Amino acid sequence: MISKKTAEELHENVPPDWYYRSIKENILQRYWHKRRFEEVQKLIDKVDGKVLDIGSADGVFSRVILRNTKAKKLIGIDVLKSSVDWANKHWKKNNKMNFKVGNAHDLEFKNSEFDAVFALEVIEHVHDPETVLKQIKRVLKKSGYVLLLVPSENILFKVIWFLWGFYRGKIWKGAHLHEFSGNHLVKLGEKAGLITEINNRFLLGMLHVVKFRKE
Repeated sequence: MISKKTAEELHENVPPDWYYRSIKENILQRYWHKRRFEEVQKLIDKVDGKVLDIGSADGVFSRVILRNTKAKKLIGIDVLKSSVDWANKHWKKNNKMNFKVGNAHDLEFKNSEFDAVFALEVIEHVHDPETVLKQIKRVLKKSGYVLLLVPSENILFKVIWFLWGFYRGKIWKGAHLHEFSGNHLVKLGEKAGLITEINNRFLLGMLHVVKFRKE
């Protein structure tokens, strides 16, 4: 059963600087995020224009995306105003990044505005993944690419996630609205009209990254 709570309510316990602080304080999270960006960086193409980061949180990973894409501008959106405010304040010296409150189901951007779109460990949190993927395709330029990262929901991930829920992970309780086992994510992307370019799993199969392209 998908929660009827709003996105803001589902994530109300997440601190505004969650990733920034967690990477500094927790060795497990530092390793997890290091590994996921080692893999994501392999799939990033440089772009000349703008990049959209959906679920940008405190901007820690937005900065990595910007550095690797060499984009002229990165816009990050998140449902939590507290995270958006923190990111804009913390990264204010970087005039290539800007963060806004936004809803992935209704992206307030023009058609074909972005050269690349990222949604890293985000799609499992949204109420309607199909609508989000259609919105991503709409704002993406022709020949632009999308990088999506989700938990693959294998047995190992489920065990670790269950145990994590008794520790620091308890703030995410109820926030995962969908499971993406098998090639469910690939099928959703292709249903939205995107072309699958790369389909990989890593971290003992616990994370699933897919790179799509818009024709």
